[in-house]
Parts: sequence; structure tokens; C-alpha cells
Amino acid sequence: MATIIKTAVVKVIGTSQYGKIAACTFIQHRGISGKALRESLPPPPPKPAPFDYENKDYTFLRSLFDRTTHRFDDNTKVIVVEGPVAVGKTQFAAALAEDLGMKHFKEANMDYHYVRPNGHDLRMFNDKVPEDTRTFDHVDFNLNPNHRLAANFQIMTYIARYGQYIDALAHLFNTGQGVVLERSPYSDFVFLEAMYAQKWISKAARSIYYELRNISIEELMRPHLVVYLDIPVNTVEASIKKRGLEHEVKGKALTTAFLTEMEKQYKTKYLRDIATHAELLVYDWSGGGDVEVVVEDVERLDFDKYTEREEPKMKDWRLPREVEYADQRMLYTNGKYWLMNQFNVPNTSAPELITSAEDAYEREKVIYGHPDFEYEIGYNAKDTGKLTKNKLPKYTVYV
Repeated sequence: MATIIKTAVVKVIGTSQYGKIAACTFIQHRGISGKALRESLPPPPPKPAPFDYENKDYTFLRSLFDRTTHRFDDNTKVIVVEGPVAVGKTQFAAALAEDLGMKHFKEANMDYHYVRPNGHDLRMFNDKVPEDTRTFDHVDFNLNPNHRLAANFQIMTYIARYGQYIDALAHLFNTGQGVVLERSPYSDFVFLEAMYAQKWISKAARSIYYELRNISIEELMRPHLVVYLDIPVNTVEASIKKRGLEHEVKGKALTTAFLTEMEKQYKTKYLRDIATHAELLVYDWSGGGDVEVVVEDVERLDFDKYTEREEPKMKDWRLPREVEYADQRMLYTNGKYWLMNQFNVPNTSAPELITSAEDAYEREKVIYGHPDFEYEIGYNAKDTGKLTKNKLPKYTVYV
């Protein structure tokens, strides 16, 4: 197989059944700095304080006085950590983020959908609602990948990754702090294709997934860097047994065939595609690895050398004018609701994605008949007065 990355200096750092895996070494010009390097340099000039984007809107009027790039520095980057199941992404991503002074986002999961702002988990209603309207998360999938809700689970996982990626971009644009994520919406199709290969989802559901992906993914900005931690399938299986999570060890999903298909999708599709838009470092992580070594490799990358107008690498981040940075910042800060509404596309071609009106009504009655779900977010029964208390209409869903 040809090397994944086209660079001046290439070194082979691992192999798989699909061929050699390569990473790059660059002569440093300007790029991300690790903790040790930052401490050895003179202190940077002061930057504006982080904007409170969680509680305030970033409006056009505000953009005239609060410039976006004034908070940016060389570490204002999006890094995504990828790899197979049980490779150690969380520990690595957290350590990498700490060394680079970035914010760590743990891998998005179904808590994004099921844990509501009032702290209650919708899984608490599973024994009271019809089976087809119950929650279905990664534990359920591992135990029963043939379940009717498996396709819906993967689509909702993509939506969760998408929403988290918007949050990460909003953080970067409003604070100037870089972000490190575990997986992203760009690699989510790896799981879908592995599920489809095992015949756990239908062709119609797969088609709907890609329809949703195609109308949503271009609204995001691709990462600057992807770090892929590679281990062979037999080592993945050993790592799964070692960490001993019951739903993984005793479940039916993480089979050799499923894990092999995941590896194939990663190496023949995802890594090839993302490497045309972002920098890519791939490491043989079979025996673990040293985060400091990765940081040194990251410091050698020059993210500013891609200056040609038609050069695909870093193209998303080569915005020529400050107003365009402000537009992107406004989109991710204030427009998340609009971006997420792209998923409200009616399609009845996949029966497993459809819930009957009767079952949906029964679920609605149970959830919104609960005292903690009677009121709008931020209000409760103790509030008094029409201006401070807003009770939801009975049995009406608000999402």
C-alpha cells in the first residue's frame, strides 16, 4: 500500500495486513508547541479573555469590537484521536491535551441524547414504555447488535458526535484554546460500514445515514491533525478481555469479523481521505506508547506551509478575512440549533427507523407525565408567577 501521507520525510512505524503504515517528520517552522517548549520560550503577548459563549450570543454587532483571531495562537488547533476499540484513546487524548494546553473532549455517546439538562436519564423509563421506544446505547448494542434499534443507535451516535464537534469548534473560536477529541463525525461511518458488513443494519437504513451525513458534514471544519493509534485485531481482542467490561466481553458485537471490518474501513477509506485535508500521524500502539514522543512529532509539523489557494490541506482554516472567521464563530456559537435541525429529514424507507404513533404516544405520556419533566428547562413547581413558571402542555414533546 502506498504511504498514507505525502511529506518530505516519511518513516514506517507499523504494518498491518493492508500494508505499511507511515508517519511524517517535518522540519519545524511554525506549529503546535508542547508544554516543555512553551515553558522554554518567552511568554506570549496577552490575549483577550475567553468569551462567555455558553451564556452569551456572539452577534454581528459584537463582532465589530471582539475580533476572533485575536485570541488565536499556534495551539489553536483541532486534533482528533482515532483508533480501534480498547486501544487507550481516552488516556492518550487526555494526556496529549494536558501537554498541549488544550481542552479534552471525551468520546461522544448516547448520554448526549438521554441525559437531559435537568440531570435525569431517559433510561429510567425503559421498564414503563413500549419496547420499540426504549433507549438503546452502546451497552445494548454490544449485547444485541441484531436488535431493531441498532441502525437508529448508529445514526444517533453520528448526531451526538456532530453536536459535540460543534461544541468543540465553538470553544476554539471563542477562547482560542485548541481542542482534542476522541473520534469525530468524519470517522463515524467506519462503525456503520462494519455493522452493514455483518448485516446488522439494512441497505435502506445505510442509505438514510449517508443522506443525513451528506447534508450535514460540509457545515463543519475538518481537523488540523488526526492521530491514529494502531493495534492489530488480535491485540484489540486481548485488550477488550483485559479491561473486562461485561457488555464487551460477553456481548455479540465485538467479533473478529466486526473488528477486522472496522480496521479495513479505517485504513482503506477514512485515513486516506482525511489525510488529503489534515495532517496525519499513525503509531503502532501494540505495546502502548509515549505521549512525549507524539508531542515531539506534533511540534515538527508546519501547519502554515499550505498556502496555495487550491491546496486541500488546511483549506477549511485558510479564511482570507477576519469577517469570515466571525461568520464561522457566529455559526458555531449561536447556530447549533439550526445545524442540528438538518437531521429532521423525514424518510420512511427503513421500517426499523420508524416508531408507531401509538408507541410514541405511550412513551410521551410516561416521560412528560413525570413531575420532573412537567416544566420548561430551568423551571420547576416551586417557581411562582406567569413570568417565572412555564408548564409544558400535557403530552407534548419538546426536543
